Amino acid sequence: MGANSNSPKSSSLKKMKSNTLKSLLQHDSMHSGIRLLHRSSEHDKILSLISCCAYTHAFSDPSPSETPLLHSFIKLLAVLKPMAKGKGQGHGPCLPDEILFPLFTMTQDHLFRPLPPPNTSITCILPDDDDLIATPSAAWPHLQHVYDILLCLVISMDSKTLGEYIKESFILNLLALFKSDDPRERERLKNVYHHIYSKLHGSRSFMRKAMNDIFLHHTFEGDERHAGIGDLLEICGTIINGFSVPLKEEHRIFLMRVLMPLHRPKGMQAYHKQLAYCVYQFVQKEPLLGVAVVRGILRYWPITNCQKEVVLIGELEDLVENMEIVEYKAVALPLCKRITKCFISPNSQVAERALYMWNNERFVKMALQAAEEVLPVVVGGMEENLRGHWSKSVRQLTQNVKEMLVEMEPLLYSSCLTQFHHSRSEAETRRQERWERLEMAFNVNQFIQEYLTSSLPD
Repeated sequence: MGANSNSPKSSSLKKMKSNTLKSLLQHDSMHSGIRLLHRSSEHDKILSLISCCAYTHAFSDPSPSETPLLHSFIKLLAVLKPMAKGKGQGHGPCLPDEILFPLFTMTQDHLFRPLPPPNTSITCILPDDDDLIATPSAAWPHLQHVYDILLCLVISMDSKTLGEYIKESFILNLLALFKSDDPRERERLKNVYHHIYSKLHGSRSFMRKAMNDIFLHHTFEGDERHAGIGDLLEICGTIINGFSVPLKEEHRIFLMRVLMPLHRPKGMQAYHKQLAYCVYQFVQKEPLLGVAVVRGILRYWPITNCQKEVVLIGELEDLVENMEIVEYKAVALPLCKRITKCFISPNSQVAERALYMWNNERFVKMALQAAEEVLPVVVGGMEENLRGHWSKSVRQLTQNVKEMLVEMEPLLYSSCLTQFHHSRSEAETRRQERWERLEMAFNVNQFIQEYLTSSLPD
């Protein structure tokens, strides 16, 4: 056995194994060197492209001299995009600091710029009028690539590394860009802000507070149109959707002190759709909030803005559809008083929209649950409409609602009608008495004047 272990055949086998292992190690080290060399050359290429992209331009007058800059952006994006593919969770290979720092610096230099004053020549009247007030940016062909580069970085980087580059000042500068009149830029901003919020858990509270500050400034201090309120509310809608139940107290405060006052500005029709969605999310999570929400809307009801009245009536209808009877009874009287004032409005659009609420089976069912409180108010408004509203279509709709209520609650309706006629008769009597007192005072005054005139010496 010992002779066999020292045989020429055994020693040659050991030598061959040793050579094979050595060649494998050499081969691996050679490939590692090639990979390092390749990575180094790739980094040099990225740095070269970044230096080409660092040149900024006002873009107020596009010219052929800007074309090389656009090509540099496209090349840089082509290099960075593969890094973001499949790296949605931030586990991909990260670029070194010597590349990340100039990359973020370059994106900030291009994005964080002074915006032109908002375009106030056209006023948005309806929620779908974004196209009417959109002002395309001359720099957008270049800016869209900068946003794509920033999005690639946010997606491909892990949370810890991303937090080192995106500080509070970066977030505030991003939010300031939502004032841009270009809807394409605001759409990219939403996407970037969503991804940052989803990754930086430690910054979420600050990001929400920064948005709240914008909403409060727009509500109570803003004297100019802010084009991005709807986009910010869209982000808030996604965030609210992720709130756990029961809601935290800070979230309820956000609803009542930030979202509800947004019903106040005169241009709220531009973002009402997104605002109503945010409010509806809260009511869905905690139905008891529906009472406070309805009262909040009634508190901020417009006096002379008919378009706002129309959209707010629609929001109230949606809220009532999802309220329980107990919550509805708490707001039944003030709600129906407001709806009655709306359907006797001289503006036919407001009146018709309020009367159409009675076509909603859920609303009618809820109203009849508090019929003894509600019907006396509603009957009076309908009788006034039938007697003297100028619009034929409003009078016809009022007649339809009256017939429906008479059929559902004949005795109560008859009682309310009698009460209405009685109160109207009393009001007419008081009015006649006031006129008689006024005429008597006038006659007495005239008699005194005549007496004084006649008693004067000639």
